[in-house]
Amino acid sequence: MINEAALLESKTLRDSALERTDVLDRVKVLSLLPDGMHVTTAMVAAYFEVGLEAIKSLVKDHRVELEHNGYRLLTGEELRSFKDLSGLQSRTRSLALFSRRAVLNVAMLLRDSEVARQVRKYLLDMEYLARTRPVDNPVHRDAASPSLDDRIDQRIGHVLGRTVVPMFNALIETSSEHRQELIALRTGVQRIERKLQQHNARLQRLEGPRHWPLARFMAFIDAMSGREFEEHVAQLLRRDGCTAVVVRGGGGDRGVDITGRTPDGRHIAVQCKRFAPYVSVTSSHVQKFIGSAKVLYNADVALYVATCTFTRDAMTVAADGGITPVDRSRLAAWSRGTELSALR
Repeated sequence: MINEAALLESKTLRDSALERTDVLDRVKVLSLLPDGMHVTTAMVAAYFEVGLEAIKSLVKDHRVELEHNGYRLLTGEELRSFKDLSGLQSRTRSLALFSRRAVLNVAMLLRDSEVARQVRKYLLDMEYLARTRPVDNPVHRDAASPSLDDRIDQRIGHVLGRTVVPMFNALIETSSEHRQELIALRTGVQRIERKLQQHNARLQRLEGPRHWPLARFMAFIDAMSGREFEEHVAQLLRRDGCTAVVVRGGGGDRGVDITGRTPDGRHIAVQCKRFAPYVSVTSSHVQKFIGSAKVLYNADVALYVATCTFTRDAMTVAADGGITPVDRSRLAAWSRGTELSALR
């Protein structure tokens, strides 16, 4: 894994990470000027919790690199035009502006700032995860591939579900003799199929990435897009034995991102919120989901899964409305292999 010193010293490495400006807000909220695109030198200093001179000195030493990434010093007509367009009230004769990309560039150069160090650590964690994310290769499988027993269990489950059970259904429909025996046999086969699915889910949990440090694991989840996060939650449901899992996220989902059934057949409705860690799910968010999950989808189990915390009011509303809140800490535990009690 690339260490922090290499990032501080190598412009090539810095250039490779400059697209990840979202990291700034994941570490700390970056306030912007009214134009929604730039910050001043004072705002950069406040973000990194250092003095103005530290930022000015850094600009002096790395001006060419910073200008390439959006740093600008406005004067004269250009400054007047910017003030008119942005609504900024200032009497200064010059104004230094940093784009978000330039601020991230500062984070990779500023040594004496704990905030800058956290940004660099976040970048390195995400870079490490991108390099080590497993790729499925059906020809050359590594040690994390399913064991022989695991593949046999999956194959048996597939055969039972796709051939044996339909055969029993056909026999029951066409034969009046021994009807009860056939129904009992079909029930027994379905019970075995469910047991195999649960066994396979336990194996997957044991083979999951429990060894990852929590911060690195959550960096992996935070780096997902909204759709990737929904697919991640859907995979967790399937891993725990849920069936008929469908990702519905989009304009027509009516407030529910995922539907399915628990291992014992109850209806599931899930809302997924990929918020920044410093944001909280509020009671109004939960209230909207209650209506969608309970009224529109008639869900027996309703999960509100978020990458952040829930406010106290939101937790109260969730408890009163029969919603299971899965906050950042519970999501991390669930993703790392712990079963979600609401699905049992």
